[in-house]
Amino acid sequence: MPDKLRVAVILEWHPFDVLHFYEMLRSFDDVEFFVQPWDIFVADPARQSYDALLFYNMSFPLPPEGDSRRRYVEDELGTSGQGIVLLHHGILSYEAWPVWDAVSGVPGRSFTYHQGETVHCKIVDEADPITAGMDDFTIVDETYLMDGPTPDNHVLVTTDNQLSVPVLAWTRQYKNARVFCYASGHDNQTWSSPDFRQLLHSGLLWAAHRN
Repeated sequence: MPDKLRVAVILEWHPFDVLHFYEMLRSFDDVEFFVQPWDIFVADPARQSYDALLFYNMSFPLPPEGDSRRRYVEDELGTSGQGIVLLHHGILSYEAWPVWDAVSGVPGRSFTYHQGETVHCKIVDEADPITAGMDDFTIVDETYLMDGPTPDNHVLVTTDNQLSVPVLAWTRQYKNARVFCYASGHDNQTWSSPDFRQLLHSGLLWAAHRN
């Protein structure tokens, strides 16, 4: 039996429902999560020991020159091959920073948000290892109306909700790292969905080269 996937969950600023978020994380029996603030993560000399990094931060504004987070993103993120997962508001971080544009595959990430939206999720690549075996599904979530990912991304899930970015989940390559971006995931209305959990779980495994 392979070792559990080791995932650092990186947080900053944005409040969230802690109890239900942790409950969702604990439902992944084959993943061990290490939740920590962004500044603690970059100060940890063992930060390269994780198989994947799950960004659930919402970091503004652009980190100043010399900031440890800026140095890490510019010099280290993506170089080791650790998987990168940007979840929900993690995609929105550093709106005016071209480096985060390159990580996320979305330039110009200004947005409006819309809570309590019914989101019909359409699987557009049934052969991809992340979405294999999944059917279309519906969740209730906070949506972002913003620019979508650029054409160099691989689209996995879309929606026809008019108050949402049309592409909800996509993958890309950033330096040596696999990147999975998933725009859903605001609160327990979404986290409790078995389909949301399956997609996030498969995305983590894929980013870490486990599927």
